[in-house]
Parts: sequence; C-alpha cells; structure tokens
Amino acid sequence: MQSSSTGFGCIKGAADRMPEAASGDDTARPEAILVEGLHKSFGALKVLRGVDLRACEGDVVAVIGGSGSGKSTLLRCINFLEQPSGGRILVGGEEIAMRADGSPANRRQIERIRTRLGMVFQAFNLWSHMTLLQNVIEVPVHVLGVPKREAIARARDLLDRVGLADKADVYPAFLSGGQQQRGAIARALAVEPQVMLFDEPTSALDPELVGEVLAVIRDLAAEGRTMILVTHEMKFAREVAGQVIYLNNGEVIEEGAPEAIFGAPQSDRLKQFLRSVA
Repeated sequence: MQSSSTGFGCIKGAADRMPEAASGDDTARPEAILVEGLHKSFGALKVLRGVDLRACEGDVVAVIGGSGSGKSTLLRCINFLEQPSGGRILVGGEEIAMRADGSPANRRQIERIRTRLGMVFQAFNLWSHMTLLQNVIEVPVHVLGVPKREAIARARDLLDRVGLADKADVYPAFLSGGQQQRGAIARALAVEPQVMLFDEPTSALDPELVGEVLAVIRDLAAEGRTMILVTHEMKFAREVAGQVIYLNNGEVIEEGAPEAIFGAPQSDRLKQFLRSVA
C-alpha cells in the first residue's frame, strides 16, 4: 500500500470543522471506526484482502475504486450485513466480538452496534407500504423504544432538514429517486448514529437528481458528522472528504488527503483509475 499522508485517521481535513481539531488538538477526537486486516471471501473469491481503515469523530472518509474493488462489501462488513472472514472491527472503541471464522460471537452486541451506524444504500430501501414519516419513525419506535410522539417530532424535523417536510405522508412510490434517497438519509439519521455509512448514494439516480442528494451529504459534513462515503463522484469526494482511500481488487492501494490522491497520485493503478473516470 502506498500512502500520500503521514498518518491515517484523527487528522485535520473534513474534521477541522470541529472545535478540537481547530485548536490543533487532534488527540481530543475519539476514534469512531477502526478496521484492521479485514478479509472477506465468497467461497474461493477473495473480495477484501486485509483492509485497514480508521476514522475519528468528525472525519469524512471517501472510499473510491472501480466496480468489484470491494467498496460496498467493506461497508457491509462494518455493520455486519456481510460476515467478515477475518480481521478486527471497532465502533466507538468497542471491538466487535468475532469467532475465528469472522462470525459474530454476540448477536446482541451486533444489534446494539448497528444502532450507532446509519446506513444509506444505493437503492434507497424504503419500506414501500409505509409513508415517508412512518419509514423514519419505524426503528426509533419499534427497536429503540423512543416514545412515538417524540419520534414523530424528530422525524418531521429531519424531513424538513432534507427538504421533504411536505412529503411526510407520501408513499415512496410517489417520490422521485432523489426524494427517496433524501428520505433514506433522514431515516438513517433518526437513530442518531455515531457514524453514517453511504454506499454509492447517487448511483441509482438520474443525473439531474444527483445534486439534491449531494447537497444534503455536504451539509452533514459541514456540521462535523462522521461519515464513510463510498462514491463514484470524484469531484464531490475531493471537496468533502478529509481522507480518501483507493481500493483495487480488495486492497488499499493508496490513501491520503484529497489533494494528494487526486492531485499527485503515486501508484500506476490509481493514475489509470482517475484517467478512466475523468
């Protein structure tokens, strides 16, 4: 692996919006996500080959790479939507207990850890039989035990935040793709997650709808929200992220600050990738 930075995680960049980082005291920012030596295989196919990733509170980490590089699998392993084959994952300093084969040793721990992670998928994944408001309150009420009145008030606030205050009682089928994805972001925020995980959030959208979703993500970054963003939007990654990881064939080939990754790539594979998406 080649690195374009002196160290990964707990650095200035997207995180310098936070008061601790602005004062120059990066050690004051707790570690939000730590992934060490993560492996994932599907039978004989090795999808992740010892991936390391670190993000502290307030960091925005963009993960880039070609199709099949392991980007989405990395996110899905972090919240155990996919079972890792090996390695370590810590969320908020708490290590997820895994057996030797990577399977979770404590299902209740997994359920609890997932409440700290807000996941936004490529295909929105809103429940079609529920209105937008019902989608947003479902997990807080039925999983976290938040009183319904309180959950509704927060959901309306979140929908207003993503520009959907007037769509609360609308079903997903009657929303545009961009509106559905903004609703999915509101649903992820409703659990008050420690970290937001975005898996190619604009890949399923028509080009004219991409901007409205990116604007919401940009606002979240500006308020110091910790995020790991898998994206094919290179310009957006350069603008928003404090750290960029380039994955190829399940390995971290290069990592560093956006200006280094996009402005002075070191590896031939990254140079070729950036030319292909230019």
